[in-house]
Amino acid sequence: MKIDLTDTTSSKINKALVQGRRAIGTPAVGMVLTLVIVTDEENAYDALKAANEASREHPSRKLVVVKRISRSPRDRAKPRLDAEVRVGVDAGTGETVVLRLYGEVMDHAQSVVLPLLLPDAPVVVWWPVNAPVNPAADALGKLAQRRVTDTYAAEHPVEELTARADAYTPGDTDLAWTRITPWRSMVAAALDQVDCAVTSVEVEGEEHNPSCELLGMWLASRLKVSVKRGVSSGPGLTAVRMETTCGPIKLDRADGSLATLAIEGQPDRAVALKRRETSELIAEELRRLDPDDTYASVLRFGVHRLGEASEPASASSKAGPPAAAAAAKKSPAKKAASK
Repeated sequence: MKIDLTDTTSSKINKALVQGRRAIGTPAVGMVLTLVIVTDEENAYDALKAANEASREHPSRKLVVVKRISRSPRDRAKPRLDAEVRVGVDAGTGETVVLRLYGEVMDHAQSVVLPLLLPDAPVVVWWPVNAPVNPAADALGKLAQRRVTDTYAAEHPVEELTARADAYTPGDTDLAWTRITPWRSMVAAALDQVDCAVTSVEVEGEEHNPSCELLGMWLASRLKVSVKRGVSSGPGLTAVRMETTCGPIKLDRADGSLATLAIEGQPDRAVALKRRETSELIAEELRRLDPDDTYASVLRFGVHRLGEASEPASASSKAGPPAAAAAAKKSPAKKAASK
């Protein structure tokens, strides 16, 4: 069911939501959070489609904030709020309100969104594109417990990571980080199978893919070794190659779907490492509403430090297992499991 409201208010939108629930026979509200999607008209459809698919796992009220620029100066000076209320099959699992803001209302989006938030429920704000440099300082970001951005959509993705590190606030996260969760799990599982010191690492992927940098920063910060950044034609991340005192460990994914794990002294294994849809990434982020401390520490490690040896490999080669190996077997497994 869809209800169109032109030149409306937040109060009228709330009444339309109640009217829609009653019309389809579900007056009870069974949603667990409010997801605010801040996007433009071009990307609104894809973002809402992903959110609707994610709502199967996380029933939510989805508020899509679209800032519209009017054509004429007269229209641009006139504030207006149009809304499209969707309930039932048109809204996935939960409710959807598409808010189109015109004129001065665009500068006060938080005043429109605030009355529409579910009472006593967490708020997550997601910027599919054009995310602010400091999400926590944004007027809408201040309403949320979690703020989701995607540096892959930025004009200069790698440089954007440095800006994100400078402005990081607990609750911030990045879909570029979410994309590497399966990679981190697989690398941690591979290192759990050997008792060796990792001496160097190479992460290979597309040139302007921030997920490659984030994975390299995670490995460098945990293993205390030099991480080289290799460039390939993609898609996305294509390989992680680690040199250890027991021989090389390689995780190669050439086609974006199936990867090959090769460990010295063991037969090669094919592992599923499919590139995930945006809906799966959003669903993963909505499973946790607490600050991601692992992401914070990796972000603050710094892109500029990739390629530097954080700790000499021979510094701990005397008594007992090398420190790098201990870090490899302890930290990645626990950190990957927590994501």
